[in-house]
Amino acid sequence: MDVTVQDVIRSLEEPAGVLESTVDKIICGRSHELVQGIAVSFSATYEALNRAAELGANLFITHEGLFYSHHEGAHEMLKSDPVYQAKQALIEARHLTVYRFHDYPHRYTPDEITLGLIEAIGYDRYAIRHLSSASIIHLPSGQTVRQITEHLKAKLQLSHVRVIGNMDMICDRIGITVGYRGGGPHLIPMYENEQLQLIIAGEGPEWETPEYIRDASALGGSKSLILTGHAASEEPGMRRAADRIRQQFPNVPVHFIPVAPIFQVV
Repeated sequence: MDVTVQDVIRSLEEPAGVLESTVDKIICGRSHELVQGIAVSFSATYEALNRAAELGANLFITHEGLFYSHHEGAHEMLKSDPVYQAKQALIEARHLTVYRFHDYPHRYTPDEITLGLIEAIGYDRYAIRHLSSASIIHLPSGQTVRQITEHLKAKLQLSHVRVIGNMDMICDRIGITVGYRGGGPHLIPMYENEQLQLIIAGEGPEWETPEYIRDASALGGSKSLILTGHAASEEPGMRRAADRIRQQFPNVPVHFIPVAPIFQVV
């Protein structure tokens, strides 16, 4: 049976229901196109788009925006930019349809992207309570921040993470959140409301939660924060989304395309 782009989109959006406001949409291409193959990635980089075409995929599903902004319309200023033009030309030459899948997976119950991270680091075997934008993990034996840090680096194949707080503190109640959810209004109340010693997050403003942890430490408090980086926290969730698509459309080739770390630490 033929599968269209809209068939795939419908299957991805259905678990979350109807969203009144969303950035998720077809950015390039058409919904009625027949799908020859699907590529899924955290980010629609030039290299990832090119790799998708080499693999025979004509539907590219990306979590983050195609043209360097979260919101639609910001790329208007790039119309004469050579990088924008080259990327647009690649998409057109390769006949790719690009669909952004950002808000819908975060509205799954539980959050698909957060669950992907939890599974990737092996914490799905512990007691978990899912909130709308975070999950609370209970480690029955407790581990130090240092042990948890090394565990994360090994599981996610990271050369480094950023840590604020006491590395030797024992933790048995941990919060996990992904992407750009590391800001103070989100995380600071969670420490007290959920009685957490540690939160693992993607990223957030450096002057908010990290400065709160600095002051808490100066006052003798037992609070720490690990920042994995945005992509590292959300890429496992998109890998999980690729597995979901593979199960729902077994006759369509589905490829997950990882994105190399963007920063060099010098």
